[in-house]
Amino acid sequence: MLPVKPAIMFLLSLLVCIFMFGTWLMSSLNLDYAQSAMAELRQRQITDTFYANLDRINAHHRQMEHNTQGLARMGRLFNSLQDSPGVTEQRLRQSLQQALRDFPDSYGGSVWFADGQSERALYAYRQENRILVEPIPAAEQQLIRQWYEQLVNLKNQPDTLPDPANNWMPAYYKASIDSAVISHVVLILDPQQQPVGLAVTDWRAEDIVRTVSRVEVTPSTFSFLLDTENRNLSSLSEAENVTQAQALINGIVDLNLYEQLKPQAAPQIISTRQLASPMQQLELDLNQRDYALFFSRTQAGMLFGIGVPRAEIDAVLEPMRESNFRIVSITALILLLISALILYLVAGILRQLHNLYTDSLTDLPNRERLLVDLKKRRTAALILLNIDSFKEINDFYGHECGDHVISQLADALDEYLSSESQWQGSRLYRMPADELAIWLPGDHNEASLRPQLNDLLDFISELRITWHDQEVPVNASLGAASSAQRSSEATGEALLPGANIALELARLHKDNYVIYDERHKVRESYEQNLIWASRLKGALETGRIVPFFQPIMDIKTNRIEKFECLVRLLDEQGEPISPSQFLDLAKKVRLYRSITRCMVESSLRQFADLPYTFSLNLSCEDLLDQALSDHIIETVEHNQIGSRVIFEILESEGIENYAAVRQFIDRAKALGCRIAIDDFGTGYSNFEHLLRLDVDLIKIDGSLIQQLDTNPTAMTICKGIVQFAEELHMQTVAEFVHSPAILAKVRELGVTFAQGAAIGMPSASLITRITMPGE
Repeated sequence: MLPVKPAIMFLLSLLVCIFMFGTWLMSSLNLDYAQSAMAELRQRQITDTFYANLDRINAHHRQMEHNTQGLARMGRLFNSLQDSPGVTEQRLRQSLQQALRDFPDSYGGSVWFADGQSERALYAYRQENRILVEPIPAAEQQLIRQWYEQLVNLKNQPDTLPDPANNWMPAYYKASIDSAVISHVVLILDPQQQPVGLAVTDWRAEDIVRTVSRVEVTPSTFSFLLDTENRNLSSLSEAENVTQAQALINGIVDLNLYEQLKPQAAPQIISTRQLASPMQQLELDLNQRDYALFFSRTQAGMLFGIGVPRAEIDAVLEPMRESNFRIVSITALILLLISALILYLVAGILRQLHNLYTDSLTDLPNRERLLVDLKKRRTAALILLNIDSFKEINDFYGHECGDHVISQLADALDEYLSSESQWQGSRLYRMPADELAIWLPGDHNEASLRPQLNDLLDFISELRITWHDQEVPVNASLGAASSAQRSSEATGEALLPGANIALELARLHKDNYVIYDERHKVRESYEQNLIWASRLKGALETGRIVPFFQPIMDIKTNRIEKFECLVRLLDEQGEPISPSQFLDLAKKVRLYRSITRCMVESSLRQFADLPYTFSLNLSCEDLLDQALSDHIIETVEHNQIGSRVIFEILESEGIENYAAVRQFIDRAKALGCRIAIDDFGTGYSNFEHLLRLDVDLIKIDGSLIQQLDTNPTAMTICKGIVQFAEELHMQTVAEFVHSPAILAKVRELGVTFAQGAAIGMPSASLITRITMPGE
């Protein structure tokens, strides 16, 4: 790590110098380059503005064309009607009004038929908020007939390509509305595609001016639209300086921009978008003021353009010239500050990175460093060293002494590993708590590791560590894992889990060391435990820990009066799983308490409204758990059914803690509960338990009951237990009564109750009736 830090700082410093040189170089660039770039940007801005407005005008053209097509379709429909002239005129008026309502972009619309019938030559136009319909004046009908004949002639020329611009007429004055308009015309065709009339849509001059005036580039920018006769409709018509505006209009007209348009290659098929030419530029010098004109043909064959004063285009460059130096200076200063901050932060990160991979107490590489190193190498051995009785050292001498022991042991081991040839290339790591790790490169089998582990233990046992002139004994347990002991596909990272497992086994079995071997399947066992722990937790969360009920029969009456509640885990398919598969693990993963709580609560709910007595199994761990025992007592008291509850206490280690166990029994009996000793007759069986714990029932262990018909000794032991119970006025229960023969022996002994396969197996439902032989 140390050699890398200076290299990183050098490269970063070099990078800072390059940045500063680049800043100086940028400040020394010719200002013309900046002006050129800004001029190009300004030109792009003007171009974008131009095309945005051209697209808007073309969109209006397309809408007008669509509106006119709609009028033509309407005209074709009316041409086919056979109504009386009066009816035709009335219906045509209504249809024109509705069409104009549907076409808000059009000022007016006309339908004219070549048959000369005046009632079918109508013009609809807007007047304030109304739509008026009037006959088309004779003068305007004459103009429409000229358009009609022009379009018919073009249609009858088979070699002429269709040009949508031919449907747009030049601007003209329309006396009926006292305004100049540009009209779009479309032939009305009969079902045989023969011309019978003309549909006309008008675009009023005032609307045209408003449309082309929505251009914003500079304060004095103006826009214009030239029709095919080079007549100018411009935003200049609304200018305050009429004289100057008229001069500009005349100057544009005099340029005859249609002749300035560059010719384009004619396509095979002319589309509406192909009619619009790319933007072109021309300079206009008028009254000692230069203008840049940008113009292009619209899809309607007209010419749209904008004019921008050259001085206003160049004006944006002047602030650039003045601020260029300030920007460069500020940029250089910011770069300098950022560079200094980056260098400072990187130096801090490198320090933190060093601390991240280094133990502060021993200055050794730590667990994170070990994980990184394990990823780099596949063939190696890893030894974990755990200091024995380290907690006692901390408790007796204090944590400062514990730190001192670890530090001294680390120094001694580091020196030992570097001096011994058999440990050449090894590396010592500080692990969490009281562990150290030794990484040994190369392939090491069990035979080669054992001598090294023995030598290492001998060295540690001979080590003398003192604290305040008092010797502190130090011993260690070792767990080792080697790449030679692992499958070929395993990576170096798998060494650490293997060594951890080996160390746990060494501490569990009180061995000096254990070498991990995959053939022992220890890891698979751990994996299965984790899977079962997850299943247990899921079962508790989803309510799949449930009680099964085994009936207990009164020997004298042959009636079921009691049930034993036995825990079962239902798998995902609802099938019950025996407690032998999960109870021991539940204790290891600290879920046993939750299972006990679940069983108590579920059983009490089940029997709350039933007249039967039921028994619950409790271990000594349950009784010695103060929080759990309090919960059990409170639950029984809350449900008020203590008189029907029997707590079966399993004889096991811990039952000798009579004070704690008796405290629970006394509290339970105060609620009316009874106490039974489970599995009596084997294991830790002690008649003293019966006397000191105030027991009500004795459950004779099933291993004795099962042998009653074959083993006289078992018969003798059971007889003694029954007689003892009778003298103490205790009842007895025979477990594992699996056959009628065993049941007969139980009757012969005088046992009070019996349970087992001959009576009924545990079930999720309550079995309350048993048919006995002879009934």
